[in-house]
Amino acid sequence: MSMLKQSSEDILTRGVAEAIRKESLEEKLASGKKLRIKYGIDPTSPFIHIGRAAALLKLRDLEALGHQIVFIVGDFTAVIGDTSDKDAERPMLSSEEVEHNLETYVRQAGKLIDIEKAEIHYNSSWLSKVSYTELCAQANEFSVSDFIARDNIARRLAKGTRVSLRELLYPLMQGYDSVQVRADVEIGGTDQRFNLLAGRTLQEHYGQQPQDIIMLDLLEGLDGRKMSSSWGNTINLDDEPADMYGKVMSLRDELIIPYFIRATRVPLTEVDEVTSALSSGANPKEAKMRLARAIVTLYHGEDAAHTAEGSFVETFQKGGVPEDMPETAVPQETLLVDAVLQAGLIQSKTEWRTLVSGNAVSWMEGESVSDPQETAHEGVLKVGKRRFLRIKIV
Repeated sequence: MSMLKQSSEDILTRGVAEAIRKESLEEKLASGKKLRIKYGIDPTSPFIHIGRAAALLKLRDLEALGHQIVFIVGDFTAVIGDTSDKDAERPMLSSEEVEHNLETYVRQAGKLIDIEKAEIHYNSSWLSKVSYTELCAQANEFSVSDFIARDNIARRLAKGTRVSLRELLYPLMQGYDSVQVRADVEIGGTDQRFNLLAGRTLQEHYGQQPQDIIMLDLLEGLDGRKMSSSWGNTINLDDEPADMYGKVMSLRDELIIPYFIRATRVPLTEVDEVTSALSSGANPKEAKMRLARAIVTLYHGEDAAHTAEGSFVETFQKGGVPEDMPETAVPQETLLVDAVLQAGLIQSKTEWRTLVSGNAVSWMEGESVSDPQETAHEGVLKVGKRRFLRIKIV
């Protein structure tokens, strides 16, 4: 078996829930033809999380085989909002919010794919120019019943929850992206099935060969739900090594193997060994530490993974504090929340209030933080289970 064939088999099986027109994909991958592989992300948050890693790693695999990666930043579609995985209407974002969120998206994606070789597109460059005439022609390819048959939309309608007409337009936009970049293959999660198929429909409408599709299993977040920035259950590509390691260690045991498969490139033969060991009663902590090392190494390198593991052992198994914790200096009378925001340990004041109300913030001297408006003083602050911050007053 050639290396190319073996790689192609992994591409169509590892973490893959469904391949639409699999035989066609197998033929194309075996032919040596350079394929245009489309993947898009809407910048609804400033961070790309490793729930996207399965797709980005799949792109990297295909890039290594010589295919052309087409990475789309959905700066237009992010404003509209995709509700494919939501049980409620996603609010529209302002253009300013989207512009802020996408500032580092390409750099973050570059942790896994070679941005220098990839095509980078922002879909506002074509979607902002679509006329009503063209939109109506696109919409004519679909029926309302097709849209409302989707599970989450059907549930909302059954409960009497509002479904906006705006939401009906999103699949057209994602589908039109495929037309604009002339995609041969699109990669997406199982929650994107309708949108991915819309790309095939619109490509046929415009006289193009319809794209094949690789649909990936979704990666659960820290709380067992789908990983989502709106739920705050994410491991972000830009997380510091120690924080990333600690988050992996907080995973539920049943997520260890899915994370090995979807969020790493640890060989599947080794993943099978871990699976067998766990089934035989091995301590899940050892497997989880192996997983944490693999994930931190992927984004920060082996040295950072080793340091993060040492910090975790010292902090959480021996009761110490990490030596490499972040440090911030603030003036007197600074609110504690502003100091923590300045250090980047939290994303918003809303998150801070949630942590404080849940008794998840304390000084290492033992005093809990109960007032979200508390003033900062010098010392080491523990935020949640894994985050530490040394505060100095200047």
